[in-house]
Amino acid sequence: MFADSDEALYARLLRGDMAAFDRLYERFERPLFGFLRAQLGDAAEAEDVFHEAFLAVLRAGGAGTELRSFRSWLFQVARNLCLNRVRARRRADRALASVAREAELAPAGPPEGRDPAALLAAVARLPPALAEVYQLRARGLSYDELAAILEVPVGTVKSRMHEMMKRLREEMNEEMTKEMQR
Repeated sequence: MFADSDEALYARLLRGDMAAFDRLYERFERPLFGFLRAQLGDAAEAEDVFHEAFLAVLRAGGAGTELRSFRSWLFQVARNLCLNRVRARRRADRALASVAREAELAPAGPPEGRDPAALLAAVARLPPALAEVYQLRARGLSYDELAAILEVPVGTVKSRMHEMMKRLREEMNEEMTKEMQR
């Protein structure tokens, strides 16, 4: 039986043929997932990006995108999603390190006496609007991205971020004071 090319399947998808989408998904599941797993080093994250890539295929299908090479385009989309994940991970690491550094600069006992769970407990006590900012920022989203997601001005995001940092700093200082008194 004659197998459709990737591009022919994509053209069928553009015409609304979801069976073509299923064939593309099956055809690229192993190679694309393997690529993503190698890039990200984490199977769960690779699976998330894999699904995001195929959601992009569906979204682009609605836009009538024509391609010379579906395979190249799909891997390019997946690669860009990987890069975004890595950047987000780096931003999250920097944001968490900033909170940790600020906690270290406050008067405190010896570093070995600190409980790493204290930060998570402090975050759990934040008001929902501030906890949401923390969770989004910890995932590496920029202020502009937070503003778009939360549907508020960037200034509001900055204000919430400032208030969140202030409260976390106070909570961490209180926790360290309690630890020192024990």
